[in-house]
Amino acid sequence: MTAMPATPPTPETAGIPATMPAVAYRRSLPVDDPRSLLDVELPVPRPGPRDLLVRVEAVGVNPVDHKVRQSADPGGEPRVLGWDAAGTVVAVGPQTELFRVGDEVYYAGALDRPGADSRYHAVDERLVGRKPATLSFAGAAALPLTALTAWEGLFERLGLGTGGPEQGGTLLVTAAAGGVGSLVTQLARALTGLTVIGTASRPESADFARRMGADHVIDHSRPLGPQLAEVAPGGLDHVFSTVATDRNLTAYAEALKPFGGIVAVDDFDSLDIGVLKGKSISFHWEFMFTRSLHATADRAVQHRILDRVARLVDAGVLTTTATRDLGPVNAANLRAAHRLQESGTAIGKTTLTGF
Repeated sequence: MTAMPATPPTPETAGIPATMPAVAYRRSLPVDDPRSLLDVELPVPRPGPRDLLVRVEAVGVNPVDHKVRQSADPGGEPRVLGWDAAGTVVAVGPQTELFRVGDEVYYAGALDRPGADSRYHAVDERLVGRKPATLSFAGAAALPLTALTAWEGLFERLGLGTGGPEQGGTLLVTAAAGGVGSLVTQLARALTGLTVIGTASRPESADFARRMGADHVIDHSRPLGPQLAEVAPGGLDHVFSTVATDRNLTAYAEALKPFGGIVAVDDFDSLDIGVLKGKSISFHWEFMFTRSLHATADRAVQHRILDRVARLVDAGVLTTTATRDLGPVNAANLRAAHRLQESGTAIGKTTLTGF
């Protein structure tokens, strides 16, 4: 493919300021400490050869934000979080092929680079999709990380097809009202013939899971086994586990049919996978940052996934999972968003818009 003409990637020639507002942290502190997130002024990044420089218009907040803040102390240097963004391309690196200045984009980015809680952000174009035209920037910023996680988990890790109703079976999705669970539910309902069983523990989260497309909703605050026996007496074919995989593994093994599959995205210290052997149940990890962290040759797959998700949104097949916007990107609003994530009560996605 012929490279597109590049805008000189310097603030001076592109009319971009030399510095920008951002939100960062310098120490790993509890979210209620006002120093846990700080308003700072940082240099505007310069895009590398395959980078886009994006003027960020909205960001989404995910569990990864508070997990990194709590576990990775930057030793006093400002570290910017935020791995969901939507905005407008204002400059491109000399080897870019996929985007031009002025394009509206959305993306999750890379965990080993600065996050997007800043007015301008540099990101590898191979990790970026065109923003759904029918969504606001906030609506789009709610989607990338969770859409990539859901897509890769369903169609790459579990190996499901996107052929529609002819692919039958039953899928369990834990925390189906959460950011990942709500995208898994939508994609499975839209692109497969699977019966989707979601889990939730509150009336409002159960209602949201049903709106996202769950055929059945069971209560994950109660033992799963008896509930699964009632709604899926023939057993499960697949499990997309977003929370409590270690605590629920035995229940999964009992409910899954022989040769079933589990994909997990959560964190835990250990897992007794021996319970899976008798039924030859497969276990898969899904971590959507793997491609960017290891610079895999196929990382442009994420660009293609996000473009396809955007087309599905614009066709009315998928919907944004944004449920609340907390206002401009600043330290106080981001602390509120982190506090909500840490509470475990978030439904859908929380966004922030503008600076």
